Amino acid sequence: MIERVRGLLRMAEDPAVTDAESQAFTAKAAELMTRHAIAEAEARAERGEAAESVSRLDFPVSGVGGHGKARVKALAGIAAAYGCQSAVRGNTSANTERTLIIVGTVTALDALRVLLPSISMQMEASARFTAREHIANLRELRNYDRSALATERSRFYRSFVRAYGYAVAERIREFRARLREDSAAGGSAGASGGGADGAGGSVGAEVVLRTDVDRVREDFQRRFPQLKPTRPERTHHRAGYRAGYQRGRRAQLGMETSVGQGGGSALTESE
Repeated sequence: MIERVRGLLRMAEDPAVTDAESQAFTAKAAELMTRHAIAEAEARAERGEAAESVSRLDFPVSGVGGHGKARVKALAGIAAAYGCQSAVRGNTSANTERTLIIVGTVTALDALRVLLPSISMQMEASARFTAREHIANLRELRNYDRSALATERSRFYRSFVRAYGYAVAERIREFRARLREDSAAGGSAGASGGGADGAGGSVGAEVVLRTDVDRVREDFQRRFPQLKPTRPERTHHRAGYRAGYQRGRRAQLGMETSVGQGGGSALTESE
C-alpha cells in the first residue's frame, strides 16, 4: 500500500502532468492512507488488541521568502484534518526554518510523513505560478514600481498558501466524515438484521476516529501543558486567498470531494 501511495505521489510531482491531475493523484494517495489506517485500527480492536500508540513527528518548514508562518498554518491544518495536533518551534518572521511538531497516532504520522513533502511541493509550485501570473497582469493594468510589486506578490503568495492548505484539509475532513457516516449506516443495517454480525461486528470507522482524536488530544496536552498561542497571520489578500482555495478544491478527486460535490464550499463571496 505504501508503494502504491509513493507511486501516486511520484506521478503527482511529475512536471508533465496538469495541475488537476496532480491534485487527483495526491488526493487518491491521501484516501488510500486514510482507509488503511482505519482498517488497521478496526482489525486491532476486533482482535482485542490495544489501540496503537500516539507518537510525535518533527516536520521542517521552510521560511524562504518570509512565508514560513503561512506554510505552518497550511500544513498544521492538514495535520489536524488527520486527527493530529501540532505546535511550532521557531515560528518567527525571519526567513529561517521552523519545526512543526505533530502529535498523532503512529499510522496518521506515517501518512503525513509520506504526504506532507509532496503536498508542500505542489503547493509551492502552484503558488509560484499563480503569483507570477497575478503580478504579470498587474504590470499590464497599473503603473506599479518594483517595490510595490514585491509587496503585492508577497501578500498574494502568503494568502494563497494558507487557503490552499485549508482547502486540502477541508477535503480530508469531508472524506473522514463520509467514512464515519458509511460506518454508522452499515452498523445500523447490521443491527436491524438481528444477526451475529450486527451484535458484535466491526468496531467501525466512527468509533475508531473519535477515540483516536481523544487520545491524541490528551497526549498533546501532557506533552505541551503551557503552550503560548501563535500570533495570527495579519496579511490577507482576497484574490490570493480565493485563488489558493480554488486550486485546492478544483479537481475531481479520488476522495470524491470537489466544488459543488461532497459538501459545500466554505469560501464566501466576500472572501
